Amino acid sequence: MTNRPVYREFDRSRLQLLPLAQRQHKLDLSILLPLEKHSDFSADYQLLAEQLLSARENKRAAVLMMGAHVIRSGVQHYLIDLMERGLISALAMNGAGIIHDYELALIGSTTECVERYISNGQFGFWQETGRLNAIVSTAAQARKGLGEAVGEAIENSDFPHRRISLAAAAWRLGIPLTVHIGIGQDIIHQHPDFDGAAYGACSYRDFLRFAAELERLEKGVVMSFGSAVMAPEVYLKALAMVRNVAHRRQEQIADFTTLVADLPQLPADYHCEPCPDDPAYYFRPWKTMLVRTVKDGGRSIYLQGRHADTIPTLWSAIGTLEAQMKGESHDLAGSQPTASTTA
Repeated sequence: MTNRPVYREFDRSRLQLLPLAQRQHKLDLSILLPLEKHSDFSADYQLLAEQLLSARENKRAAVLMMGAHVIRSGVQHYLIDLMERGLISALAMNGAGIIHDYELALIGSTTECVERYISNGQFGFWQETGRLNAIVSTAAQARKGLGEAVGEAIENSDFPHRRISLAAAAWRLGIPLTVHIGIGQDIIHQHPDFDGAAYGACSYRDFLRFAAELERLEKGVVMSFGSAVMAPEVYLKALAMVRNVAHRRQEQIADFTTLVADLPQLPADYHCEPCPDDPAYYFRPWKTMLVRTVKDGGRSIYLQGRHADTIPTLWSAIGTLEAQMKGESHDLAGSQPTASTTA
């Protein structure tokens, strides 16, 4: 019988953290975009707006999944407005997303210069951001979800910019915010007090909440903005779960709409997946969200562009369609955020 090998582990007690006041930030509140109407949008935006309004009317799922760059693009006012109007029923993000959201609410700045701080080993070691670890450790004991716990903490805090927090808005509105982490991928995982078991429990609880939302996906909508891995993979597994149950009930989850909004230029016929020898085959949102999971009766839309363009344009398309349906003139500028929400 062989002896069990001995593996070395990094001793985190040797690490040093500095206050955020000493960090140079790349982004601040100047990134925030005001609510402004875009008058020109394509038929794809019109179709997506129709599907989202229908999902709201019929109490179907309208899920928005995002990469962290969405928060860094300054579209918070648009997303919070859509949540407040019942046009987003669930929000999903990765671990970096919740960090940017937390830092912006706390100090009005976020995003460090990797090139600058990785040279001396300071990258990621910031005291205030590390408070998220205590929030999650407490949340695990209370059997809360990760997004729920952070949203509640921000909403009930005295953070000067909490009104621009997506997490706080979701918690305030009772909308599930699910955070899907990969251990070792976020800066707070470097910290001495990071508890992998606590994060695993809270993030997995979020995954189950995400799957529960997909049980309402028939005639609903799933949208992915700027997430090349987390969104398609989490969506795929959760969809398999809900279809497994639906199949045994002789029900189906097939008639729904998927959206992918990102930067890559896809061919006009993106409803057919690329060949395995094509590098684009490994752009998971394409084959997973635009082709494979909607081939049994759904529809898919791809919007190529920056989030600072696609999200405001979608917001405008929804508002225009709502006005047409009501037979009223629509003044989107009337929804401008107050000074308290932009602070």
